[in-house]
Amino acid sequence: MNDQKNLLLAITFSMTIFFGFNYFFPSRPVEQIVQPSTINTTTTTATPSITQPAVLLPRDAVLKEDVRIPIQTPSIKGSLRLKGALIDDVELIKYKDTPEEKSPYVTLLTPHKTAHSYTAAFNWLSSNSTIECPNENTPWQIEGNTEATTLSPDKALKLFYVNKQGIRFERTITVDKNYLFTITDHVTNANPSVVYLQTLNHITRVGTPATNGFFVLHEGGVGVLNRSLSEVSYDDMKKKHQIQQQTTGGWIGFTDKYWLVALIPSPKDAVNASYLNHSGDIYQTQTTGQLQTIEPGKTLTVTQHLYAGAKVLSILDGYEKSHGFDRFDLAVDFGWFYFLTKPLFYALDFFHNLLGNMGLAILLLTILFKIALFPLANKSHRSMSRMKALQPKMEKLKQTYGNDKMRMNQELMGLYKKENANPMSGCLPMLIQAPLFFCLYKVFFVTIEMRQAPFFGWIQDLASPDPTSFFNLFGLLPWDAPSFIAIGAWPLLMGVTMVVQQRLGPQPADPQQAKLMMLMPILFTYMFASFPAGLVIYWAWSNILTILQQLYINSRPEPIIEKKKASKRR
Repeated sequence: MNDQKNLLLAITFSMTIFFGFNYFFPSRPVEQIVQPSTINTTTTTATPSITQPAVLLPRDAVLKEDVRIPIQTPSIKGSLRLKGALIDDVELIKYKDTPEEKSPYVTLLTPHKTAHSYTAAFNWLSSNSTIECPNENTPWQIEGNTEATTLSPDKALKLFYVNKQGIRFERTITVDKNYLFTITDHVTNANPSVVYLQTLNHITRVGTPATNGFFVLHEGGVGVLNRSLSEVSYDDMKKKHQIQQQTTGGWIGFTDKYWLVALIPSPKDAVNASYLNHSGDIYQTQTTGQLQTIEPGKTLTVTQHLYAGAKVLSILDGYEKSHGFDRFDLAVDFGWFYFLTKPLFYALDFFHNLLGNMGLAILLLTILFKIALFPLANKSHRSMSRMKALQPKMEKLKQTYGNDKMRMNQELMGLYKKENANPMSGCLPMLIQAPLFFCLYKVFFVTIEMRQAPFFGWIQDLASPDPTSFFNLFGLLPWDAPSFIAIGAWPLLMGVTMVVQQRLGPQPADPQQAKLMMLMPILFTYMFASFPAGLVIYWAWSNILTILQQLYINSRPEPIIEKKKASKRR
């Protein structure tokens, strides 16, 4: 057994565990509960009538149809539709669709009647059907000066609406410098009778969005309900139509690979949280509050939040600390290795801030891994060197006892003991590094900080595969290679380093095993060609450091204490 065989066994074993576990089980501990509402009301499942328009209109045309309040922050731009106080126009100005300079900003929320509309509404509901409550068509009015009104971190938007029953709804909407909207409602009952009201908020998404379709990443309905992560796919929403759970605090919304839109009720309020499906491809996440009693002349105040933006981990963690949003960082799908992946990401992020380049951060982190594992690798490589020196004796044993497998194994074990060699010692470093590899895979696959992060040269997006291809001589030939045979420069470099590393280790005595080991670099090169470039750079750089480490260890004489131990055993 040699380094490359140990590598193959370790990676194969780890991949089987990692991918098999993620395939047969959810990517994170998930609680999906379907149960009737226990909130004291009979209207908690009421939802507005939603239909998909027969004719879709251009986004710019729809934005001109209604009176709108501009939204401008350092992170987003867009507008709020005054009718219904609907938040339905949000662009993320720190992110573009592609790395191209002229690429448009990422559009997150878009109005009804446009393709793939995506909106957020904060409404009210009454147990008395004759009482008019704010909904998507409510004619809200602006309080105070209506000229040049803009919602920004420095300027709140104040609205009011008085229904025919004399109930006054006052709404203050604020937005911070990132992606958090705060909606505070004051409801004053000027009616001589007691009024019973409850909040009814929802995020509506029309059309099933395109997803990556990869089982290690969840895209769809997501939330933390009663401190348990809840993940519901679009297919499950279609099958069940309504998945409902009562929760105190928490949050619920829709997640894409890099973006999140979530309703966040007050952490102290009990609500019904629901995933809903209407008319085929219309999806909703909804929160319905408790039925509140408002005496004549009294005012009820309710504060809620909406997050609509990028899943930046530091921002999510910050809101958890400052606003008490329960486990808000779980919006980033770090999977079952969360306890390793999140600290690993923060280490990379720290080095990125220090060096100014995420690729350099990967190289530095890899060096630190190698330094930390050097004592173990040193012992492993020395043992492998002994194994390499024993190959002639092992070959002789094979010729002598080749037909007697039991005797052959007994003699081999005796030889290993006599020469102080451990054939399994090369596995341990690989088994330790394998989880780090898969955690890095998760980091590159799910964190927005890696999206469109450049390295040097042709690598302008560490989260995407190497864009070059060997089959068109890296762009010299005027045609694009099909994706299934596109093998870039970095995967090829990784394959070459694997070959060099293989040659430095002891070679298999078995010819069949030797052929298998020769195929390994080819197999891994092809497989890694479709992996994020950052991961390939990490693996190639790790191989280079391992080669240098092997050359250094092989150049040093064996420690005297080791020689003494070996002589005593003889």
